[in-house]
Formats: sequence, C-alpha cells, structure tokens
Amino acid sequence: QLRLVESGGGLVQPGGSLRLSCAASGFSLEDAAIGWFRLAPGKEREGVSSISRSGALKNYRDTVKDRFTISRDVDKRMVYLEMNNLKPEDTALYLCAADLTEYLSYAGLGPYEYDYWGQGTQVTVSS
Repeated sequence: QLRLVESGGGLVQPGGSLRLSCAASGFSLEDAAIGWFRLAPGKEREGVSSISRSGALKNYRDTVKDRFTISRDVDKRMVYLEMNNLKPEDTALYLCAADLTEYLSYAGLGPYEYDYWGQGTQVTVSS
C-alpha cells in the first residue's frame, strides 16, 4: 500500500528555519516524482517544490526558490524540504505527494499531476 507521512512542521519566528520530512512506503522513490505542496486558509493548494524520479530535476515556485531546498534519500525512502528565512506568508499546511510518472526527468508543480497524498504537517511562521 502506497503511503506518505509528513513530519517536521511547527511554529517558527520569521527568518527561522525548518526541515520537513516525507516518509514514503509501498513504492520506491525512483518510481515517482515527489512534490511538496501547501494549503493556506482561503487559498488554493499550490506547488512549492518537486523532485523527479531520477533526482536530477528539482523545481521550485518562484517565491521560495532562494530559500527552500528539496532533497531525498532513496535508500531511506525519505524526501526533505529544507526551509530557510521563513516568512509569515509561508504559513500553511504542507503536504507531500507522489506522481507515478513514466518520465524519469519530470517533476511537476501542479496538484492535479499527483495521485497520492499525505495528511500534511502544519508550518506556522509568526513572532
């Protein structure tokens, strides 16, 4: 059974850092692109970052490009999102998702591209 479980969220002051983790089970990370998304009150779900099946392609939305870093450990089946210089507008429920794409070097940021989702971890940036 394919499953994704996020962790690492919390309350952090503006300018602070957090590392989110996404634990995958039931499949290999080499068989799926993994995306991080966020959902804030009153807003649509938006793609934050994604990594391809090969691990070579990483995508970021413009507003986080210089602050967030996605990485993975294939052996541990873990995907990470390192978030630095956090801002209040980063406050949201962060979810990871898997796209069992056939393409090795593709990593979309559209929620509709992803088939399997975790429950999310809350990130709150506030002083």
